[in-house]
Amino acid sequence: MTNWTETELSALRRAYASGTTRVSYDGKSVDYGSAEDLLARIRTIERAIAGTTRPLAVAGLAGFSRGDR
Repeated sequence: MTNWTETELSALRRAYASGTTRVSYDGKSVDYGSAEDLLARIRTIERAIAGTTRPLAVAGLAGFSRGDR
């Protein structure tokens, strides 16, 4: 697992907000293929920093009873 930093995350967010896919930080520069690729990287780093590396559940199953049957 790579150790990401807040500096990298901030640079990615700035690039995404400005509409560019080229990100530079700490003397490094990375070109992402699309805004979607850049956003996916942002989400990955956010989850890793937050301590959750697995995706969150999107849907569940709810049950109910009317009580008369």
